Amino acid sequence: MITKTVAELLAPPLPDLSGVTRDVPTHDALIADLPCFQTLEIGGSAPAAPLALPITVGAWNLERCLFPEASALKVMDCDLLLLSEMDSGMARTKQRNTTAAMAEANGYAYAYALEFLEMGLGSPIEHEFCDDDHNLSGFHGNAVAARTTLGQPFAVRLFGHRQWFTDAEQPRLGERVAVGAVVETSAGPLVAVSTHLESATGQGHRQEQVAGLIAALDAAFPGLPVLIGGDLNTGNHSDGTWRDEELFDVARAAGFTAHGGPEDQMTTRPSLITRWPERAMKLDWFLARGVTLEAVEIRSSLDQNGTPLSDHDAIVARITALG
Repeated sequence: MITKTVAELLAPPLPDLSGVTRDVPTHDALIADLPCFQTLEIGGSAPAAPLALPITVGAWNLERCLFPEASALKVMDCDLLLLSEMDSGMARTKQRNTTAAMAEANGYAYAYALEFLEMGLGSPIEHEFCDDDHNLSGFHGNAVAARTTLGQPFAVRLFGHRQWFTDAEQPRLGERVAVGAVVETSAGPLVAVSTHLESATGQGHRQEQVAGLIAALDAAFPGLPVLIGGDLNTGNHSDGTWRDEELFDVARAAGFTAHGGPEDQMTTRPSLITRWPERAMKLDWFLARGVTLEAVEIRSSLDQNGTPLSDHDAIVARITALG
């Protein structure tokens, strides 16, 4: 578990990958020397007062976060946000720290951890959004943000095969990650966790990621209520649908309940980057233990002009009790 924090993650010089063997040991040796993978960025500002129940919580994969202020407006009622696919210092998102921009807009404190250090500008479609021919940082990751100070921020690197290290179109260093913190509420402390499971694998891979994450949380925060939220990629690149994902069995065995809104309502849509109108999936979930949630709303990611802010809709719910 990563617990070291800094006020700003610093971009390292990109390693020269020419002639480098693209395997797990080589990858892990490369990132072991990069501080940005060993630390969390802590920023924003919020009062130290506990959040009063009921608490409105949102989980949203923002697909790079092309529009931070418009995205913040869509979830301005949320006291707690679990965010994924957040850029920082990427040409495709105008080199902005998108998590910091959303935190400033809505008055959040935040913790941010890297999934990936991008070695290029992204996919060919994403090149269309670039004004620069380089990334200032190349950071892409997940965040937890709240209208209160965050205690004991942490990140957990999830099980993986480093398959993005070998990707020819979007080469990256890194692996899927969960980032979280202890949030004080009027009913006591809550462990809030944002995560993003692997898309380019089958369900067995995601099952191992959830099992590893829960084990890490149990070791670090025994007995505390836990809310995990994010893009679990259920049914993505699998033989079957979200209903077949074994990660739900792992979560249930550990005492978690799954909350994803109406069963027949998907959480993805075509976007400015993902231009596949026929591809609709149910990928986004809360996993709760010791947390009582009201019904989950699947909130459209279309802005007031009909522009999609992401290829995912947000999921939003109210926490009404802990314990």
